[in-house]
Amino acid sequence: MGSEVIGAIGLGLLLVLMILRVPVALTMLIVGVVGFAQIISWDAAIAQLKTVPVEVLSNYSFSAVPMFILMGVLAAHSGMAGKLFDSTRVICGGWKGGLAIAAVGSCGIFSAISGSSLATASTMTRVALPEMERYGYNRGLATGALAAGGTLGIMIPPSIALLIYAILTEQSVGDMFMAGLIPGLLGLVMYSLTVTVVMHLRPTLAIAGEPTSWKEKLASISGLVPFLGVFLIMILGIYFGVFTPTEGASVGAFATLLYAVVKGMRFSGLWRSVQETLALSAVVFFMLVGAETLGYFISVSRISFSISDFLYGLDVAPIVVVLCILLLYFVLGMFMDSIAMLVITVPVVFPIIQALGIDPVWFGIITVLTVELGLITPPVGMNVFVIKAMAPHVGLGEIFKGVAPFIVSDFLRLALLIMFPVLSTYFLL
Repeated sequence: MGSEVIGAIGLGLLLVLMILRVPVALTMLIVGVVGFAQIISWDAAIAQLKTVPVEVLSNYSFSAVPMFILMGVLAAHSGMAGKLFDSTRVICGGWKGGLAIAAVGSCGIFSAISGSSLATASTMTRVALPEMERYGYNRGLATGALAAGGTLGIMIPPSIALLIYAILTEQSVGDMFMAGLIPGLLGLVMYSLTVTVVMHLRPTLAIAGEPTSWKEKLASISGLVPFLGVFLIMILGIYFGVFTPTEGASVGAFATLLYAVVKGMRFSGLWRSVQETLALSAVVFFMLVGAETLGYFISVSRISFSISDFLYGLDVAPIVVVLCILLLYFVLGMFMDSIAMLVITVPVVFPIIQALGIDPVWFGIITVLTVELGLITPPVGMNVFVIKAMAPHVGLGEIFKGVAPFIVSDFLRLALLIMFPVLSTYFLL
């Protein structure tokens, strides 16, 4: 049996195990070890099983992951998120649909130091949903805005998804972060415009909030300062080479910790934050170990090269191949977690992208955006289920209906990024 056939069988087995609800990390580990043993030898596979976890856990670049997670957890537990929403609510005071726009804006700003879509969605739902319900907002619109706003956490730097893509493909983490800045801010603007359009078409879904004066709006900016301060320290420090992205993550986590302590966070709150960070980091690192093992199997099977040769034989334009890969990501995103999807598929598709001469940074941005779409599309939109868990009184159908206009907005954004790659590469020119 040829190595390519073994590779194809392995990928098929991977899908079967995931359908059977075997944990994704364990699935990748099993397929990677068994497949490698079938092609090389069991001795080599066991030796790999001993060395890969050490390689991943001792990789300096990966140390940024728990730091970014810690930033988001500290921001959630220190009250920063609540002050953030209060500020954006005052700024949008008096606007029709202003609370929904404030929720989207809060998600975008919170994600700038969280790096996680699920953390952003759960935190801001806890803070913003009760306020929108108090003002009589349609529950579908309210939860849809929060589910969509939560996805901004996967694009606006620092992003754990962009970090993992950069490490898996050996791209510059700083370049990936800078490339995600305009697409992330574009998403924030387009989501706000989506709320405005929805309110124009169906004005009964919400009422205008309490009007606020310009003096109150200016005073409320103080609630944005901690987030903008941490964000600017990290991004400018990375952009101007003051520190590496990994060091920037540590600086950001330390700055967030200082704010939390100044605002009165006790040791018990800090301990809960550390425990939550450790739990989330363990999940991510287990998936990275599985992905690395699977990557070795895919490499020795040469299946990605066979796929590349097949695509070359079709004699189609590279953009057609890219669109086919994005379609695959969109379908997988309906059933899988975003990080799991990246670590499984990137080792397979990236050699194809390299062979076609496609800009890896631009491809990473549109890939992450497509993965982002999967967080809010049925049947398994992870952000939707997070919000359902936070608001059990709202039906899944209501949330998916409310998030539909934002899915349309994301498709438009994806089309813009495909047609105008400079939106992703502007800061890298």
